[in-house]
Amino acid sequence: MTTKRVASTLVLSIVMIGGPSLALSQSGDMKGMDMGHEIVIPKGALYTKADVEFMQGMIAHHSQAIVMSRMAESHGANPQVLKLSNKIDQSQVPEIRIMQAWLRRNKQFAPDTSSWHDVMMAGMLTAAQLKELDSGKGVDFDRAYLRLMIQHHAGALKMVDDLFNAPLAGQEVDVNVFANDVVTAQTIEIGIMQKLLTELPAK
Repeated sequence: MTTKRVASTLVLSIVMIGGPSLALSQSGDMKGMDMGHEIVIPKGALYTKADVEFMQGMIAHHSQAIVMSRMAESHGANPQVLKLSNKIDQSQVPEIRIMQAWLRRNKQFAPDTSSWHDVMMAGMLTAAQLKELDSGKGVDFDRAYLRLMIQHHAGALKMVDDLFNAPLAGQEVDVNVFANDVVTAQTIEIGIMQKLLTELPAK
């Protein structure tokens, strides 16, 4: 099974589990990203506009995940959720640097980590959802964090799927490797989060 099909199947299953609200949150795509910089692809380049948009958008996407994860300690997350949130934080920071370096190397605009404030893509939390997460303490935070981060990760998988569905996109080696790494890591983390949700005390 190809990465594209794996991502599509997993996103669909998560949306079905999550219900209507999650399905609505997944309706966004790369069209929700506008960094305010024109993308010009040089003649003969091995990458496409969709590749650039993917890397720019994933920087914003990762940045919001880091903001969410850094709430865990101050909001009384349990040890398992705190361990996972730290792992997401520590893995996505260097990935942002990799994406920024790729964009600069190809003379494209490289957004910084504040870019998540200005765009809305698949899986990203709304202002209301961020407020909900921030208001949670203890097990209420754990439950909200896991549910919303599953949504967030599912959005990242949709972004990869959109990338591979765009004509000629996802073929440049660094973009291809990175996109596949996103699918591998975030698919595993979704499984961990689904399991942790089942282990939380009932409301």
